[in-house]
Amino acid sequence: MTSLIIHRVTTLDLAVRPIVWPFAEERRAEIAAHFAEKQRERPKIWNGRVLLGRDAVFTGSHLSATYFEADFASFLAWRDWGFPDKAVFNGFGMGALLTSDGAFVMGEMAQHTANAGRIYFPSGTPDLDDVKDGALDIPGSVVRELGEETGLTAADYRVEPGWHCIVAGPSIAMIQIINLDMPGDVACAKIEANLAREDEPELSAIHLVRGLSDLTPSMPRFVTAFVEQQFASR
Repeated sequence: MTSLIIHRVTTLDLAVRPIVWPFAEERRAEIAAHFAEKQRERPKIWNGRVLLGRDAVFTGSHLSATYFEADFASFLAWRDWGFPDKAVFNGFGMGALLTSDGAFVMGEMAQHTANAGRIYFPSGTPDLDDVKDGALDIPGSVVRELGEETGLTAADYRVEPGWHCIVAGPSIAMIQIINLDMPGDVACAKIEANLAREDEPELSAIHLVRGLSDLTPSMPRFVTAFVEQQFASR
């Protein structure tokens, strides 16, 4: 099992730079074949542009790193082949939805997505829409993904300051607690109503986590580690 480290961070400094990724260049033909196979399995996935990180440094309550642009096909191959380039990490923001009665809200990814069946907080691999003034805007990414996946707006929640950065091998999940101004059953009903209005929602189901017994193997380890820590501190 991959060991995890959880850092409490108040500031993020994530510069975006034009960097050539040797893995993507050297294995282009293999990557293209791999992506073609994945598209046969899930025709809805597409080869957009994403941002990956390198050179992450935690100093006190500060995280700095450099991000670069890559195509989704290369990212998918890197992930599926066991992360062969150890200098690169997948660093993304997550909005940990916390209801007024103390439950965490997670979504189950729909079958047409690249992470079908996985259950976690609203999030996504950063892309070019998340770049602001030459830097990766993780707070903006969290708000964007939250709106796209659940339909919730700023009127529904309050964002806690600071980040829980969970380092799990080649991943860094930058988790921010999002306090919902409603209990769990109301939150679920509201999100499910939003999903029902979409032709092809990213989420297929909503899950409430009220205790450790609600955690499942379909939830990534960095998500369950965060939840375990949160419940232990109550």
